[in-house]
Amino acid sequence: MSDATLHALGQDPDDFAASIADQIESFIVAVTEVAKGEDPDSAVPFLLLEVSQLLLAGGRLGAYQDVLPEERYEPDLGPEPDVDDLRERFAVMLEPVDVYSEVFDPYEPRKTPVAHRISDDLADVVADLRHGLIHLQSGRVTEALWWWQFSYFTNWGPTASAMLRALQSLIAHVRLNQPLAALDGLDTDEDLAEDDLAEQAGAVMAEELGRLGRRPAAQKAGDR
Repeated sequence: MSDATLHALGQDPDDFAASIADQIESFIVAVTEVAKGEDPDSAVPFLLLEVSQLLLAGGRLGAYQDVLPEERYEPDLGPEPDVDDLRERFAVMLEPVDVYSEVFDPYEPRKTPVAHRISDDLADVVADLRHGLIHLQSGRVTEALWWWQFSYFTNWGPTASAMLRALQSLIAHVRLNQPLAALDGLDTDEDLAEDDLAEQAGAVMAEELGRLGRRPAAQKAGDR
């Protein structure tokens, strides 16, 4: 293990919290800008980049020493910031590729894949991250770190990891010119059998290929 890594693991909590907060705020600002829909053709690649960078912060939180809250109960933060507008904007923007399937825990015995929505995932992750920011802005550094670390393991970390795989898969199919069959109605509200999910899982990429205007590298090379 490098000296830099050892230093990061034992970093002063205030400095560590400030560093994590910078990464989190950068992610929230960037995702909010993407949600405005001013450049929809770049939304998926940009989200791949931003979620990847956010998971770096998550990895740092996971490797950091266990954070214990100073109080037994979490202080009341008042009303949570609303993320419904963000959710709805992404649902419209990503409509052809919003739904995907995911296995929650790879270490559990064989599990049935479940349906997720990228738009839901983004909104849920942002809500978790903002919750910690409120603690930090109120001067509760330990509480903020505890929340970000705890929710990284229990909610936003698994959610962001699943979303990253979906986004990476979307771009891989675009770049390799490998569109998949339609999802045939797969939705997060359905309770489908494993065989149904296995048959329907994938992404609606035919439209996305046209929207992104991508061609495989081999085809581009042949045009020269």
